[in-house]
Amino acid sequence: MKRKLHKELLATAALAVVLTLLFALLVFYGLFKEQVMGDLKADARFFQNLHVFDEAESMPSVRLDMGAESLRVTVVNAEGQVLFDTGADASAMTNHISRPEIRKAFETGEGSGTRRSETLSKNLFYYAVRLDNGSVLRVSREADSFFAVMQNMLPSVISVFLILFLFCIAISNYFTKSLVEPIEKLAENLSEPVLEVEYKELAPFVAKIRQQHEDILKSAQIRQEFTANVSHELKTPLTAISGYAELIEHGMADQKNAARFAGEIHKNAARLLSLINDIIQLSQLDGEKKQLEYTKLDLYQLAEECVDMLNMNAAKQNITMKLCGRHAMVWADKQLMEELLYNLCDNAIRYNNRGGSVTVTVDREKDETFLSVRDTGIGIPPEHQDRVFERFYRVDKSRSKATGGTGLGLAIVKHIVSQHGARLFMDSEPGRGTEIRVVFPGNKQ
Repeated sequence: MKRKLHKELLATAALAVVLTLLFALLVFYGLFKEQVMGDLKADARFFQNLHVFDEAESMPSVRLDMGAESLRVTVVNAEGQVLFDTGADASAMTNHISRPEIRKAFETGEGSGTRRSETLSKNLFYYAVRLDNGSVLRVSREADSFFAVMQNMLPSVISVFLILFLFCIAISNYFTKSLVEPIEKLAENLSEPVLEVEYKELAPFVAKIRQQHEDILKSAQIRQEFTANVSHELKTPLTAISGYAELIEHGMADQKNAARFAGEIHKNAARLLSLINDIIQLSQLDGEKKQLEYTKLDLYQLAEECVDMLNMNAAKQNITMKLCGRHAMVWADKQLMEELLYNLCDNAIRYNNRGGSVTVTVDREKDETFLSVRDTGIGIPPEHQDRVFERFYRVDKSRSKATGGTGLGLAIVKHIVSQHGARLFMDSEPGRGTEIRVVFPGNKQ
């Protein structure tokens, strides 16, 4: 960045110096031209007032060559015929009526111009005045003297350019360092929130970078905790399965205990399989690898199927399940909606009291569809309510493990809700139960 900025500053400085010098030369040329024209005008008026060339047709034809700075005098009659010229043979010269300065002098009394002379093949400054006898007196001077001056000035111009460019190099180095230094200091200490941003234009950018940096650190910490929790959660059922299998393998269990050990192995294997499925599901939601297929779904019908499927599990704990509400449509992925309903209803059964109930409601409010799952279970203390949607977070760890919970159900629910642009609410009171409510945005047609 520093090198690029330095190059751009030098290029800008070089361009500025060149343009300044060119502008100065143009101004000088303008002043030079104005001065030459002023001198020619003074000479023309002088000859006009002296009436020296009033009888030019009777004057002998002469040719004067007094060097590059010589003044050329030409007299032209009303028909454009050259009567007198100090730079060439007048009788051999072509008609001059079409010359701009001469034509202008005939029309207005005076005329001027700068062009290449067809007679002398040189660039000349011209000034013409109309005499009292109707002829036109024109004086001219070679313009090559200006370029000669420019050629003489070229070494000085180059010297000035080099001096200014060297000065620009030093200034560019200073400004580049002073501009980049605060940014480099900020980059080296980006994680320090107390470090003040020197350029206010960079404040939103720095805030965004710091936020992303914090998010990355937080994400890394969450992943680290997730890995540790997964390792721990997988280790527990695997250890139990390995231990019971080893007892059976070495004949240390009689027929009665063998059946009990086999039941424990089956229970822990089921818990292990459930845990792995939840981890895979959560990983897919995290990485958005699953291709979602959004379609118009009847959420009430999906809830009805879920309640029918879990009725048997609920009956084992003497829990009644009830579906309320009416048919309501949502724009969602069917598989994820089934996963959402299953996790919410399964949690409501798992953390309920024997003889309790689970009420599933699907209905509409204004233009929004909502899903509510209410249980009469153990409830969640206020200090835990903000964390129950975290991975592997359990309010009652002993009960969760006893019922086979993985601690990932509500984390999956939160991801599914987020992917569908819905809103998630929870109302819970210890000893009285919990209600989780999902509000979906207005249906897409």
